[in-house]
Amino acid sequence: MKKVMVYAYTKLNLGDDLFLKILFDRYPETNFVLVAREKYQEVFKQENVKVYSSNNIFLRGINYIMRKTKKNYVNNKVISDKCDAAVYIGGSIFQQRDNWELDVTKRRNLLIKNQPFYVLGANFGPYNNENFYSEYRKLISKYEDICFRDTYSYHLFQDLDNVRIADDIVFSLNTVTNSSESAEKNVVISVIKPSYRPHLSGYDDIYYEKIRDISIEFIKKGFGITLMSFCKHEGDEEAIKEILKLIPQKCIRYVKQYNYRGNMSESLDIISCSSLVIGTRFHAMILGWVFNKPVVPIAYSEKITNVMKDVNFKGLFTDFENLWKLNPSDVVKSEQTNIVDITKQREKSKDHFKELDKLLMKSL
Repeated sequence: MKKVMVYAYTKLNLGDDLFLKILFDRYPETNFVLVAREKYQEVFKQENVKVYSSNNIFLRGINYIMRKTKKNYVNNKVISDKCDAAVYIGGSIFQQRDNWELDVTKRRNLLIKNQPFYVLGANFGPYNNENFYSEYRKLISKYEDICFRDTYSYHLFQDLDNVRIADDIVFSLNTVTNSSESAEKNVVISVIKPSYRPHLSGYDDIYYEKIRDISIEFIKKGFGITLMSFCKHEGDEEAIKEILKLIPQKCIRYVKQYNYRGNMSESLDIISCSSLVIGTRFHAMILGWVFNKPVVPIAYSEKITNVMKDVNFKGLFTDFENLWKLNPSDVVKSEQTNIVDITKQREKSKDHFKELDKLLMKSL
């Protein structure tokens, strides 16, 4: 059996955990290795997945050395050396941050001579520094294969032979075990803490108030509300607490809170049983479409609007700059209109694994 080192965002984020689930389920005859917090040993119990706890004293000691030397020693030498390939699976993994030069160095140190390195599911940016682009271009050219999830990112590197495009990996999610025959009269609202993202630092109050207003409008129409956290680490649960404080007492009994803590099946059931999804989270939008639900996106990043363009979404949405204009009654009306046909995206998203299939699948 082949052995593959996996790199991912392991902060119990529903979208990123679904990436891993889809990867592990696609290749049951491959042994995967992942360094992550101990909780991930519960999240992924498959026989083909080995999770090394990042809380392990030995690994923590080596990680300390890694930070001092700016070398990714643990992943490269202790574990990756014994693998046949490496896969970095994730979405917004090429963002320009204040310390982006260090990020490039760390990514470069993940590469091992004669070991193919695959990047799946990513988008590029946002960025405003041409050096950022040029340094990553050099790095990306060294990958065995990289498949972007949006046209904008693909066009930045399409002249490189190893660069491809496919729709977001979560479009290919197997929904058989989570499909609902009939939707409940319930609206799922995926919530974020805007100020967790520097470019949205001044939007907390208006966002929380708008979610309150939308919730009240739906409650007036006889709907229940589920405020859904996709990632505690990024402040989703804090945001829900603030919104709940704003809900009038007479409405509060119609509002539930759901916190994702590693149970993907339970989380998917909540979305599949809803009648509409208001998606601030990128993958709330995708999952709403996957389960054939009307979706009203609240776009906090170009990665969201880029994918909306790719799927030719024509329904009601807003971004944070225009959030104040959003009329709650218009959102209620979208329960009948904002559905997207993603038949093509379901198939195209599987192309992320096209090159990896050649390595890991016995028969193509």
